[in-house]
Amino acid sequence: MEYNLADLFESIVDTVPDREALVYIDHPGTGAERRLTYGELDAAANRLAHHLAHHGIAPGEHVGLHLYNGIEYLQSALACLKIRAVPVNVNYRYVEEELVYLYRDADLAALVFDAEFTARVAATLPHTDRLRHLIRVGAAPEGATEPRIAPVAFPDAEASGSPGRGFGRRSGDDQFIIYTGGTTGMPKGVMWRSEDLFFAGLGGGAPTGEPVSRPEELAERVAAGGDGLVFFPTPPLMHGTSTLTAFIAFNFGQKVVIHRKYVPQEVLRTIEREKVTSLSLVGDAMMRPLVDLLSGPLKDTDCSSLFSVSSSGAILSDTVRAQFTELVPNAMLLNNFGSSESGFNGTATADSGPEKGFRISINAGTAVVDPVTHQPVEPGAVGRIALRGHVPLGYYNDPEKTAGTFFEADGARWVLLGDMATVDEEGIVTVLGRGSQCINTGGEKVFPEEVEQALKAHPDIYDALVAGVPDERWGSRVAAVIQLRDSAAPLSADAVQRHCRTRLAGYKVPRTVVFSDAIQRSPSGKADYRWAKSVAEAAG
Repeated sequence: MEYNLADLFESIVDTVPDREALVYIDHPGTGAERRLTYGELDAAANRLAHHLAHHGIAPGEHVGLHLYNGIEYLQSALACLKIRAVPVNVNYRYVEEELVYLYRDADLAALVFDAEFTARVAATLPHTDRLRHLIRVGAAPEGATEPRIAPVAFPDAEASGSPGRGFGRRSGDDQFIIYTGGTTGMPKGVMWRSEDLFFAGLGGGAPTGEPVSRPEELAERVAAGGDGLVFFPTPPLMHGTSTLTAFIAFNFGQKVVIHRKYVPQEVLRTIEREKVTSLSLVGDAMMRPLVDLLSGPLKDTDCSSLFSVSSSGAILSDTVRAQFTELVPNAMLLNNFGSSESGFNGTATADSGPEKGFRISINAGTAVVDPVTHQPVEPGAVGRIALRGHVPLGYYNDPEKTAGTFFEADGARWVLLGDMATVDEEGIVTVLGRGSQCINTGGEKVFPEEVEQALKAHPDIYDALVAGVPDERWGSRVAAVIQLRDSAAPLSADAVQRHCRTRLAGYKVPRTVVFSDAIQRSPSGKADYRWAKSVAEAAG
């Protein structure tokens, strides 16, 4: 047995086949739900795997998952892994032009898609060469144009396959591709070996403890332990963090709860009903609505089961963290740091905040290096975060970007992330922000995340994004797009700037302040800086 994701999952199934594995709640509020044990989920994935293999999907070929959250998403991912095909996430917000790029760039051979996307799939298909098999979840909307390749209904695909296994030998080299969000450019497919993803993204079977030393040990740990943990990844599964959170739970032999979409009031009701112990989300955009509900209409919701609440992909501000801790004091809040290219890198320290910055305790394989020489920087110097050891193979179909991001040093393979940072004498890393978003104003460098933290410390500011806009004198100037709380009194730009001057150096204070009814983010809560920049530029 190797460190293969499908083999590892099956070893858990064989250990606790009757234990509840997955609870899916449809559009929150409808009451529709499905529950599967480990044995039932395994059989469902086997059926779909045999269907794909029967229709010619071979080991190494790519299968797109163009889906909202649902059992079908995780079932399809497992089905691909079982036959050594490669699951590929598809951002369901993409329109035709973006889908053409992704379908072609990823060389998709098959696609599992939700019926709501029928028209987009039909429009995209003529521009792709390799996509030859479609599986549709749900009934197509009335009047929607059908794709030129007739889709197989998901229940029919599932029913056509055997519930048994009977698959060939697998390898730790089998791949899993995670496409980046593309918020700062076209998305890139990060190619992970199964073994590397298990250790870098799934913590080697123990994200907060000692990784397993051999594949068989994973099931042995599950057999020796108990159940009772309930993992609730609330962002879309199309973003790597949520899918990896589900696989972490499976590696523990515990239960995963998913909703079709993020509806804050239903999230709280599910926490209470399912006794959720571990909640994952993305930043203030997802946390603030929970805080508002727990402070008001849902203040009696029982969240006492919560042990941990983690944010990845966006930082929880000090203000929101303090509010949530007051409401749910038993839950440990974690600001986790990681990426599609590196997996998990570390967790924010207790003193992390606007005064000292976003400080993380890094794992042993992480360093801050000079982006040119790849040598570690001196304490206090600015460099880029890099990770060695279990790192991806590179970007699919992009050798140029692979060469610029992945390198060899000291006999190890490294990945160079886009995040700028400093490191102190004790090895604590202060993350400054994405180098691609850094604002150069009169020669001074300003990282949007730092300014956003300061802005969101204002009691009347609900959300904010910061971007650089052209300036004749300074080259670029700092601009802020701000969403006020619904209950807030009108706030002037001068008042915002006065607030920022109490927390930031003068050159970091936004010179342009734009108020918006809502801040545009991805479904997972990640910042859309292109949108913020366009709004700020339009405001002058």
